[in-house]
Amino acid sequence: MRWYHYVAYFFGGAFLANMLPHFINGISGQAFQSPFASPPGVGLSSSTVNVLWGFFNLAVGYLLVCRVGSFNLRRTGHVLALGAGILAMSLMLAHVFGALHGGYS
Repeated sequence: MRWYHYVAYFFGGAFLANMLPHFINGISGQAFQSPFASPPGVGLSSSTVNVLWGFFNLAVGYLLVCRVGSFNLRRTGHVLALGAGILAMSLMLAHVFGALHGGYS
């Protein structure tokens, strides 16, 4: 396994984690922050924009995890790289969105 496969799995995890808040708020019909709002990442985007942004993140995450190398859930290194990406993005999102929504940042 080449080193850049692990990098792809890390960023795949980050994209998959980023998909969740956008997609969930979007399908719930709620406006939520997105890079397309004004100001980017702070202002609110429509639920439709968030569904599309969440789906885009899902697609990129899929490509990075399932189409780069041969990801295997039974390989500890693969899962650790994916999990590290998920954890890193989740902590960053908790900090950013927590500051905007009154949570701990």
